[in-house]
Amino acid sequence: MSALPATTNPFPVRVFGGPTALFEYGGLRFLTDPTFDAPGDYARAGGRFLTKTAPSGGTPADLGRIDVVLLSHDEHPDNLDASGRALLADVPLTLTTPGGAERLGGSLGEKAKGLADWKSLELNRPDGGTITVTGTPAVHGPGRREEVEPVTGQVVGFILTGEGLPTVYVSGDNASLDAVKEIAERFAPIDTALLFAGAPRFPALFDNQLIVLDSPQAAAAAQLLGARRVVPVHYDSWAHFTEGRDELVSAFTAAGLADRLDWGRRD
Repeated sequence: MSALPATTNPFPVRVFGGPTALFEYGGLRFLTDPTFDAPGDYARAGGRFLTKTAPSGGTPADLGRIDVVLLSHDEHPDNLDASGRALLADVPLTLTTPGGAERLGGSLGEKAKGLADWKSLELNRPDGGTITVTGTPAVHGPGRREEVEPVTGQVVGFILTGEGLPTVYVSGDNASLDAVKEIAERFAPIDTALLFAGAPRFPALFDNQLIVLDSPQAAAAAQLLGARRVVPVHYDSWAHFTEGRDELVSAFTAAGLADRLDWGRRD
């Protein structure tokens, strides 16, 4: 890992807080897990609330054209909120879990498509080439998927590839380094990894164990992926995140990977 050169002239990523980021890739504009609602308490399944602690770093009106939303899952308000749902109606394509595509299909129709693990979809680029988006495994909690998904739901990550383009990984809400190893076996090295972190925990879920990567695990994931650049997301703006930027910096520094961190544009 240490021998890999840092990416030169990487495409910019604009981060908005929480899991939401915007980037242009192959001439198309991609948005991850749109969340733009104001701070406050938001209901989720099981009668629990998630508390948003800070406003987003922009509004849907600031985004400009969006070609594709990469939605890791639709069932939690810290990954898709009311503003995000409204935004989807104006986006040509939302890629998400197979179950999410069914749920969103009532309002979005064919504009919502599900990607199972390792299934791919080709998108036409403005220059005449294509981008391949491949669904990748993600486990939103500790243990096996069949034990986790009935509690926290199905999640999907994404790999983006294209001729002459860097390889991009968007992890989604994943807590499994085993899943990262599978992805690395197929796609490493990764040029840019948008890693969801924040070490979220809930006492009532899985005995307070992690449901998304903590900071040392994010550094380990970067190492497994051979990631030349890591843009952390999903570590701020919500009360259930137990680690933030300082912990990420410490973990990546301890792993000798601090030069790989890119905190994205905020404007």
